[in-house]
Amino acid sequence: MATRFFCSYLDGEVELTEERESHIADRHPDLLPTYYERIAETLADPDEVRCDVRFENTILFSRHYDKGRRGRYVVVAVVTDSFPEVRNWIVTAYISKTITQGEIIWQRN
Repeated sequence: MATRFFCSYLDGEVELTEERESHIADRHPDLLPTYYERIAETLADPDEVRCDVRFENTILFSRHYDKGRRGRYVVVAVVTDSFPEVRNWIVTAYISKTITQGEIIWQRN
């Protein structure tokens, strides 16, 4: 069963499958234990949206969180499939010091 999050930029739902949830827990445990909350906040109210130049149909949503002196970004990568139906799904999510990947397509003012 998949978990669904609202994404303001896409004006729709984004799906997190159990398989992708396991990937995030295994490969990016630094996002735990609050990752549901962080993913939901990042998709609902991102600071920045980027188009991933490496993977077509992938959008990177990011939001900055203060942690210590420097803070970190939560990045959620969402793939949009259009066949056989439109489907937005999370391929991964992680924490990063900086965001250098992708081209900016939207920023919070």
